[in-house]
Amino acid sequence: MDDSGTAKSFTDESYPEDGAADRDAGGGRPARQGLARYARPALIAGGVIAVVCVALLVIIFLLDSFNATVYSVGGKAVTDATDEAKAIRESYAAVRIGGIVFLALGTALAAAGALVLYRHRNEPDPDGADNGEDVDFEDLGGR
Repeated sequence: MDDSGTAKSFTDESYPEDGAADRDAGGGRPARQGLARYARPALIAGGVIAVVCVALLVIIFLLDSFNATVYSVGGKAVTDATDEAKAIRESYAAVRIGGIVFLALGTALAAAGALVLYRHRNEPDPDGADNGEDVDFEDLGGR
């Protein structure tokens, strides 16, 4: 009795050929055209950039808070007009501005990638072939 749930053992003559993987590889989702090809990598890259920039900005905030706390232990204030207080206030200014700029760019990149993916989500196959996504009740019922 043949059980369809068990794996079949292949002999050398029935072993799939090297071209079998190539034949099956084309059966997936169709290749996207134009900007849609770069949308998913842009979405991923933008998300990673945004997460890294948020982590960087949190670290900078914590370092600024630590510096202000250490400086104020001696009875001084970071808001003073002294050169030392000004140096503490501006110690991470360039990194903070860079983090905010890259956060904005990463968020814009992720949003653009998501928008392009959303707009091209139901695009038909470029060569017009049926990709098997249109399934009706008869196909599901096996009739």
